[in-house]
Amino acid sequence: MKVLDLRCSHGHGFEGWFASNEAFESQLADGLVECPVCADTRIVKLLSAPRLNLGNAKAPAETAASPAPAAPSAQVPAESSPEARWMRAVREVLAKTEDVGDRFADEARKMHYGETEERGIRGQATREQTEALLDEGIPVMPLPIPAALKETLQ
Repeated sequence: MKVLDLRCSHGHGFEGWFASNEAFESQLADGLVECPVCADTRIVKLLSAPRLNLGNAKAPAETAASPAPAAPSAQVPAESSPEARWMRAVREVLAKTEDVGDRFADEARKMHYGETEERGIRGQATREQTEALLDEGIPVMPLPIPAALKETLQ
């Protein structure tokens, strides 16, 4: 199993797991590798050092004499990268809102004018519908949802 550090043309970094380097190259050529943040298929493989899992190979005396842990590196952990924070925020919005699909503009109006109870909703609206909602004083915000979050992960 090959774990590769990848980046899309928009600068989003992510990790990809492949059976081999040939499998990665084949999937990349077929347009099957895409950014989980923006669905871009223009992907490049970044340089990365191999990870070796050697277990605890040190002898007990050697372990006791090992130096103190190094200071934390300046590199941002993957869990707090902008992409990871954004994905967590999108997941939370998905979990706490109702998908009303293409009825979004109608549902937003009904809530704004008191015809139905207020609740968190999400859906699709055209540019014209969005501008009309904003003109009526109804707050809306576009939220692009990555394809990876629209389906269950296997």
